[in-house]
Amino acid sequence: MTIAIHWFRRDLRLTDNTALNAAISAHDQIVPVYVLSQWKKHHQWTGAPRQQFLVENLASLSTSLRKAGSHLVIRQGEALAELKALVKETGASAIYANRDPDPFGRAVEADLEKLAEQLGIRLHLYKDVALHEQNEVLTGSNSPFRVFTPYCKAWSKLDKPLPGRTVTRLLTPPNIRSLPLPTLQTWELKPDGTELPAAGETAAQSRLERFLEKAVYHYVERRDIPSIDGTSRISQDLRFGLLSIRKVYARLLDCAKGLKEPQARSLQIYINELCWREFYFQVLWNKPEVLELEYSEAYRGMPWKKDPESLERWQKAQTGFPIVDAGMRQLRQTGFMHNRVRMIVAMFLTKDLHLDWREGERWFMQRLLDGEIASNNGGWQWSSGTGTDAAPYFRIQNPWTQGLRFDAAGEYIKRWVPELASVPGPRLHQPPSPGLRLVSSYPLPMVEHAEERNISLATYKLHLASSRSTIVG
Repeated sequence: MTIAIHWFRRDLRLTDNTALNAAISAHDQIVPVYVLSQWKKHHQWTGAPRQQFLVENLASLSTSLRKAGSHLVIRQGEALAELKALVKETGASAIYANRDPDPFGRAVEADLEKLAEQLGIRLHLYKDVALHEQNEVLTGSNSPFRVFTPYCKAWSKLDKPLPGRTVTRLLTPPNIRSLPLPTLQTWELKPDGTELPAAGETAAQSRLERFLEKAVYHYVERRDIPSIDGTSRISQDLRFGLLSIRKVYARLLDCAKGLKEPQARSLQIYINELCWREFYFQVLWNKPEVLELEYSEAYRGMPWKKDPESLERWQKAQTGFPIVDAGMRQLRQTGFMHNRVRMIVAMFLTKDLHLDWREGERWFMQRLLDGEIASNNGGWQWSSGTGTDAAPYFRIQNPWTQGLRFDAAGEYIKRWVPELASVPGPRLHQPPSPGLRLVSSYPLPMVEHAEERNISLATYKLHLASSRSTIVG
């Protein structure tokens, strides 16, 4: 009778779970474990909304495992110590897990390999989070791509792995010590009223199928309109592994059969979004320093402004720019922000308020349910002009014209900033007259966009000139 441990990480599902399926194929009994982090408050990479979503997903996973005849083992602490203890308690001869795409998880995996060798057991790590990993999509000279378009072309030509089976029965040794399922109190956090989507892989699958039923065929023309349900809304499901990326891709191929334009183009554009996700994984795999530094070395040392009061007004959605405040309130209330609006609020922070993109990156990671370290970093560096494939520094979005272009009637703004409900749509997209508020309860714009745009242009231009002269010198 052989026993193995399956360490759940970013794969909280029984459907097409690569490492779990491999463990079941090779061993008689499986110990499914999730190791809770032990940090208490002030953690920069997550916050109450995402932890609450984790709590609910672990409860759903526990229910699924019980239906399969097993039970979820919960431990808390440093992962290596907890896994070592579990090996000794159960007599497990192997640990199975799916690889993590971020550098923190990869560092743990490297240490776990050493621990497994010391314990005399096998460690089996599998590709699961992405269709293609670090060294699978390379240039002709076997180096990582720096630009998305050629990466996407190469990525698209590669054969994609097929989905695996769904676990319906799992044998687990009895009487294994386990902590109770976590709550927010486990990390000394409190609920903040964020409206969460339904948890668990069944709910995630329903979200995917709802998108594939209609919205995916109109993705091109609707994906940038924040007032309508034109996107998939499965980003948090991919982040927690409620959905298999292989299953998502396979379903998209099913939907593509026999399609003609423009529906075929819409579906391909959505597939490109999945490719963007893996492109940013590749950036982080090959240049983990981007979590601390600008991807483009020419922008390192930018003289970002330190202004806690302006940062707080941005965080609290009190900037006086309706489209910016709408996005920030959607984020606070739902743990989600429409992608087009993410660009607008990010560029506003970096180009209008001249604040460090890392401030925005941290805030998003604390509030977003789909807080994916690689994509979040890539998006912020794109908006600030410092990243790979980034918007040029002189491309500075005007929040007023962005609102007019993508929310002309103000439906999105009025939903999330209800004090502006009585304001005619056209007035929401132009600066109010000097000293005159749109309504008495809504603040005046905290800056004048045209002035701040000129400051940004001058600042970036001067910094680039200085960087180039330093490099040449």
